[in-house]
Amino acid sequence: MDIDVSAWLNLALRWLHLIAGISWIGASFYFVWLDNHLRPAKQPKAGMGGEVWSVHGGGFYHKQKYLVAPEEMPEELHWFKWEAYTTWLSGFALLVLIYYVSADVYLIDRGKVILSQGQAIIFGLSMLIAGWLIYDGLCRSSIGQNVILFGSIWFAVLTLAAYLMVQVFSDRGAFIHIGAVIGTVMVGNVFLVIIPNQRKVVDTLAAGGDPDPKLGQQAKQRSVHNNYMTLPVLFTMISLHYPMIVGHPQNWLLLAGISAVGVSIRHFFNLRHTGQIRYEYMAGGVAGFVAVMIYAATFQSAGRPVVAEADVTSANAQSIVIRHCANCHASAPTHPDFDAPPGDIALEDAAAIKQYANQIFEQAVATDLMPLGNETGMTDEERALLGQWIKSGAATQASISNRSGHAHE
Repeated sequence: MDIDVSAWLNLALRWLHLIAGISWIGASFYFVWLDNHLRPAKQPKAGMGGEVWSVHGGGFYHKQKYLVAPEEMPEELHWFKWEAYTTWLSGFALLVLIYYVSADVYLIDRGKVILSQGQAIIFGLSMLIAGWLIYDGLCRSSIGQNVILFGSIWFAVLTLAAYLMVQVFSDRGAFIHIGAVIGTVMVGNVFLVIIPNQRKVVDTLAAGGDPDPKLGQQAKQRSVHNNYMTLPVLFTMISLHYPMIVGHPQNWLLLAGISAVGVSIRHFFNLRHTGQIRYEYMAGGVAGFVAVMIYAATFQSAGRPVVAEADVTSANAQSIVIRHCANCHASAPTHPDFDAPPGDIALEDAAAIKQYANQIFEQAVATDLMPLGNETGMTDEERALLGQWIKSGAATQASISNRSGHAHE
């Protein structure tokens, strides 16, 4: 019995990461909704900030919020933290398993910067740490009290980080790391600010003292930030399925644009929960998405070199695919990191190459996503020849011009 332990571990971690992420994001969205729906209590108690009634699952719920804490602590208190911790731990484990253990394949792009595995890992971890330190410093400074100024600066910092990482890492590795930076900041808020502040409040009450209101205010600030960063971090998780974004020459700019779209849409719903219907934020999000789409299509590439028609032959095109793709995409891959062809796509003969012509075009012609890290040294001239050959007949012109953008590996 032959078991690929690495593949099963990958599956288990991805599943855990997804489940924990849904739990964390769901709780985050719910508590923001809850805060925004609080109304003055009909029978107020000391320190009560509001209440809300809701119905779900056949029953009625009555929630009350205290601005600092109730006069007397309840016997049982539920904490929301392990959803966040499990999401980050499983995500970091995936980062190590895929991008650090196999850095030569998934993280390092020899066409950009030649790094050793250790150097690539150190740079990636440094970006995670630097992201938290910069964010936390901004929050603790006077800038953190100005919501618009803080948001603008933090957005600019993340955009700069994305730009720097796509200059160093493979495009996929860069996108995963910018998502990891945001995720690290979010869980850092929970682990280093929100939960500790809540514990201080509980301990002060247990000792008969009056909790400092600033503790709750600081926790609330970080919770709101997490709420707005949720949609951008979710996009980085699914972005690898869309080569027209990840493999775009200005992919960092597209990532910034779609993240801004996510923030605008999230703001629309946050306001809506308070009874404010501000359609301009939803319209702005939709318009922003369309603008990103148009920009991506218009500035897809500066263009591949022109290849002489005499060289655009099936023999030459198939030779390029065999040379650069078949070490991974083969029934028995020779690449040490693959025991089976990725995506179950084997490109070992003319029929298979023509069958998957659209995917080859998306991954290796329209973008430079394949070969991974360009470890085989595929040239722009080879990509241009392959593209001209595909357009000339290996796949219909319609299927090329209307490609969906879904990645197939």
